[in-house]
Amino acid sequence: MNSEKNVSETTNGENNNTKSPIVTNAQVTDEQLINWIKSRRSIGNLNIPAPTESQIKAAIDCAVTAPDHKKLQPWRFIVTQGNARHELGRAFLAAAEAKAVREGEEMTEKSRKKTYNMPLRAPVIITVVTQMQEHKKVPPFEQLLSAGAAVQNLILALKAQGFSTVWRTGLLANEPAVKEYFGVGPDDYVTAFVYTGSSPCDMPARKPIDLEPLLRFES
Repeated sequence: MNSEKNVSETTNGENNNTKSPIVTNAQVTDEQLINWIKSRRSIGNLNIPAPTESQIKAAIDCAVTAPDHKKLQPWRFIVTQGNARHELGRAFLAAAEAKAVREGEEMTEKSRKKTYNMPLRAPVIITVVTQMQEHKKVPPFEQLLSAGAAVQNLILALKAQGFSTVWRTGLLANEPAVKEYFGVGPDDYVTAFVYTGSSPCDMPARKPIDLEPLLRFES
């Protein structure tokens, strides 16, 4: 593949501390673009610098181009940073405590502290939630899948701007205390906590994935 595409990309790698703005109309081949997508990795050790407000908006501008049957926009984005991460930590802890009581368990002080500190694992967290719309031609599962596609677009757009990410959910994501914190209704979902920032780590190589058991052609 050697045809060229006009795409947006940055001129620096993910591990640089200085993030460049998106450069539009950069020329890349199909093969380069495919290899770039395949190079995405989930990185859990995230620090500053973090994406700025304008960089986050640019990433969300890409996220909302996800397939969206009937253009219902069944997703919302909440950006948590700075001291607000402690508020989210309290919501996580309240959710974990309620879950423990419900299941007849008791949290240790260590697990309480770990739960409270979860949002501190990155300088910025972009939470993606659903906002399902009633539509006779678009069932809820399609809208949930659209939210997942928006998350993937968001992650790739952050990567294009030089930032690392990890998509987290976990057992607490849709506990009542967490959904209440984000204003998510009972029939909606917290689909992703996209932790983002800069990583001092080298991108690990991905082991080849055998497509044969995953793929079927019919003709």
